[in-house]
Amino acid sequence: MIDLLWMLLCTGLVFLMQAGFMCVESGLTRSKNSINVAVKNMADFGLSVALFWCFGYALMFGASQGGWLGGSRYFPSAESSPKLIVFFLYQAMFCGTATTIISGAVAERLQFVAYLIIAGLVSSLIYPLFGHWAWNGLVENNTGGWLENLGFIDFAGSTVVHSVGAWVSLATLIIVGSRQGRFSDQGSTQIQGSNLPFSVLGALLLWFGWIGFNGGSTLALNEQVPGIILNTMIAGIAGMVTAALLSWLQHRLLAVESLINGTLAGLVAITACCHVVATPLAFVVGSTGAAVALWVSYGLNRLRIDDAVDAVAVHGGAGAWGTLCVALFGQLSETEVNRASQLLVQLLGIGVCFAWAFGLSWLILSAVNRFLPLRVSAEDERLGLNISEHHAKTDTYELFQVMDQQAKTSDLNLRVPVEPFTEVGHIATRYNQVIDSLARNHQESAETLAQIYMITAASAAVVENQLFDPHALDLDEICDRDDELGTLAQVLQQLVTAVHQRDQELATIKAQSLPAPVQTSEVRMGSAESMGGAIVEILMVRFGAVSPQIIEEVATLSDVHHLKTVLRWAMTTDSIADFQAGIHRQLGSTSDKATSVDIQ
Repeated sequence: MIDLLWMLLCTGLVFLMQAGFMCVESGLTRSKNSINVAVKNMADFGLSVALFWCFGYALMFGASQGGWLGGSRYFPSAESSPKLIVFFLYQAMFCGTATTIISGAVAERLQFVAYLIIAGLVSSLIYPLFGHWAWNGLVENNTGGWLENLGFIDFAGSTVVHSVGAWVSLATLIIVGSRQGRFSDQGSTQIQGSNLPFSVLGALLLWFGWIGFNGGSTLALNEQVPGIILNTMIAGIAGMVTAALLSWLQHRLLAVESLINGTLAGLVAITACCHVVATPLAFVVGSTGAAVALWVSYGLNRLRIDDAVDAVAVHGGAGAWGTLCVALFGQLSETEVNRASQLLVQLLGIGVCFAWAFGLSWLILSAVNRFLPLRVSAEDERLGLNISEHHAKTDTYELFQVMDQQAKTSDLNLRVPVEPFTEVGHIATRYNQVIDSLARNHQESAETLAQIYMITAASAAVVENQLFDPHALDLDEICDRDDELGTLAQVLQQLVTAVHQRDQELATIKAQSLPAPVQTSEVRMGSAESMGGAIVEILMVRFGAVSPQIIEEVATLSDVHHLKTVLRWAMTTDSIADFQAGIHRQLGSTSDKATSVDIQ
């Protein structure tokens, strides 16, 4: 019973890896797709175990038909022997692991229904059949698969589990293409994950689950288990250290993604050979596995294949390398073959796995893609799969929705809903404060612009209508301002008041009775002098000082019509020099008219 207890414990540890994959993949993808990634990890596990229970287990571990597929043990039940039940549960966790690897690789662009089709294909056909070829002999009295009978060794699934998932991922990536904005004519653009601490937590959960993944592959609690677990831990550490060193040498920084993927690559690599290598060589296997994963990732990037979490590099590249390490570093006394022969068998197994998993999935998915597009639309991808695939709104979605609406409509009355005590809630609060400030500034600018229009309109009305009434200007509110606009309004009101006072004086003089023609001439002269004084006063208010020459030239004007023209110049001219030039022109035209009269 101790062996059964150990296997049940290991089954739970491998099941925990499902949560680890979810954390890693959700954290390394953008928040607008995080719900979709998490749901895929849950859905593919349920679907894969269901199909594995129906006929996947039978194809993989049923009585072998010529070493190619099984034909018995469909629908394992509680009436079966405890040993068979525990073995089924443990192997079902492996099937779920192989399937969920695909989720992260193709994240952020695949339709949910399309992903379920891929998960069903892997768990019902691709994984069970290759598993039969390599592992059928694990069940007592089975004759074994054809690869296994040739001597192929993959202790816990570097190729059988991890590479199968990776090669299906690669085929899918080639069909659906890269994410929007990932590659351009200028090169590649790194898409930053939404929650790297969450990904680190996922890596730690996977590392913990790997104890059951490798330790349980003995199928019994025997003397091999402690050494296998030790080699597993050392290989993971070696992968992390190597990835950190390579990241520092290449970029002069310790990239979080490199540490995560380096650790996982070391664990993947040791999975095939953890039972046949010495602990120092386990360090070598983990270290070189991380280096191979980084190299494969670089190559995929050059080929513009967009793997969102580097699943192909980690599980495919490091998995193939770890399978080769059985022949390169393993203690082969039990296999009764030399190292070269074992290497050829390992290469054959790796090649068959690639051809089977990649080739079959590419053929089937290419055909499916013609009738049911695997990829979401460009608009759905831009919006995010949380919304487009699951209608699952998030607080960040509400924030972006309001921001987009404001960008389109310029409506500063919109505000973002604030979710208290959250990071996005703090961002929304600050954003609303910025919009409040912009709205106030916009209101103030609009009021200032309206007042400028009022001053302009009042000035134009005064000049055009010759109505110098300070009460009609209605500029009292603007005059109360303490800025340049208020000063301008005050100056205009003072000018109009001064002219209004002169007009009143002129009206008083005109109202007087004038009995003699000579007296009329005197009144006209008095009116001319009054208007001339008003002109000089306006010039002094506007420009601060008026030269005696200008005062004298204004005084020489006697015609009231000419004086009104000069009065308008005094109110509208931009400089005292322009005004003086106008006076000269006026005096010149007056002189010409006088000469013409004399000649006549």
